[in-house]
Amino acid sequence: MILTHFANHQADVLVGTQMLAKGLDLPLVTLVGIVLADVGLGLPDPFASEKVFQTLTQVAGRAGRSSLGGKVIMQTFMPEHYAIQAASQHDVNGFYAQELNYRKQLNYPPYTRLARLEYRHADSAKAEEESQKTANRLKVKIEAEARHQTEIIGPVPSFFAKMDGVYRWQIIVRSPDPAALLRDVKLTDWRIEIDPISLL
Repeated sequence: MILTHFANHQADVLVGTQMLAKGLDLPLVTLVGIVLADVGLGLPDPFASEKVFQTLTQVAGRAGRSSLGGKVIMQTFMPEHYAIQAASQHDVNGFYAQELNYRKQLNYPPYTRLARLEYRHADSAKAEEESQKTANRLKVKIEAEARHQTEIIGPVPSFFAKMDGVYRWQIIVRSPDPAALLRDVKLTDWRIEIDPISLL
């Protein structure tokens, strides 16, 4: 309803969240303001910069979609960050090159693969105990099978450590083939994502 009014020029100013990034074609929009453009860059997720860059580029793309032209103003506490710099110049190739360089240095995808294992339980101590046991079993298997390029990150509480009264713990497996490591491991009640798009 609100977007319809805005698209029909019944409203001239729209304040919104990331929903505005979702490919709306609004040719009369000539100015986009982005507050806290750097929000999300500090999240403990190797894909955080990519997500921020995508969102900023998409939101900025709402302005100037007609002959009227457009302007984008970003407010940020991190103007020097490469994701902010690249988004401000709509430099997809520059961001891609820098992001690949960092991921190569840190051994994150596409230079390796990840698996995210998440355990949930209403009892916080039980969630931690099960996570520690599983991580130890995986470490023993890695050593026994001489998987020198495989490592375990965690276990740690998930970023959103408690949701709906349930505690969440996670283990990240970084490996050329994490599925092969997990294939014969009994992981009852674990949620497993191979090649997750987020570690949050």
